[in-house]
Amino acid sequence: MTNPIVDPLVEVPDTDTTSGLVLIEATPSGAVTVSLNRPERRNAFNAELIAALAEAFETLHAQDGVRVVFLEGVGGTFSAGADLDWMAAAAQHTEQDNREDAFQMSRMLKALHDIPAATVALVDGGAFGGGAGLACACDLAVATAEAKFSFSEVRLGLVAATISPYVIKAIGPRHARALFITGKIFDAAFAEKIGLATEVVADAAALAETKTRIARDILACGPEAVKASKALVDDFAFQAIDHGVMEDSAKRIAHARVSDEGREGVAAFLGKRRPEWSQA
Repeated sequence: MTNPIVDPLVEVPDTDTTSGLVLIEATPSGAVTVSLNRPERRNAFNAELIAALAEAFETLHAQDGVRVVFLEGVGGTFSAGADLDWMAAAAQHTEQDNREDAFQMSRMLKALHDIPAATVALVDGGAFGGGAGLACACDLAVATAEAKFSFSEVRLGLVAATISPYVIKAIGPRHARALFITGKIFDAAFAEKIGLATEVVADAAALAETKTRIARDILACGPEAVKASKALVDDFAFQAIDHGVMEDSAKRIAHARVSDEGREGVAAFLGKRRPEWSQA
């Protein structure tokens, strides 16, 4: 990639496929920013951008020093969704070719969703189709007040298929159904109301300030505790609270209490000092 990595804890392969399409910056404390870099096409998806994002997200899985990952778009737009030229070409391909092509999008979204560190979408401008799906696949999504969203696939005779698992998880089936079947454009206030956006801020400057605040908040937390907390939600959401869940949850907190991180966190609290892993 053309953008230099600020800290050696994050190393993303430099390939012809990904060069320039995705920019990555990392701080020594473990805050990473992944930027979609097709501003001339409003960061719309094509096969090359999807491959570049998948490679970046999969690389971040293996980086122990990564504490929080921010996802943003270059040029004032988060992502306009699918690139029109890419869509036109796809319409001429076979169904099998389209299935393989779509699976790459599914793979990329799953790689983002499964990053062990905290993930935060920073949405400015528009987040349409797959762009809104990216926001839903993150743990948090902060949007500027003027940001717009849409699951517009149905207006093209298509369906929001690959992003649907993450959208439904983020906003629930009722809202997903309503937005999927109308394709309407909605604002940041409505996105926050339904749970797509976890926070709305005034403008791009406020978005940058919020990014700093969220990084500080996450870096004050135990990195293993953050990973374990994400797993809690994935594993226990919508589960019946039966004996198995009770046993599993007790096992997890017991493990955390005796872990090095847990012992250090409690000792630091009692000693009125910062734990050694805090970067806040």
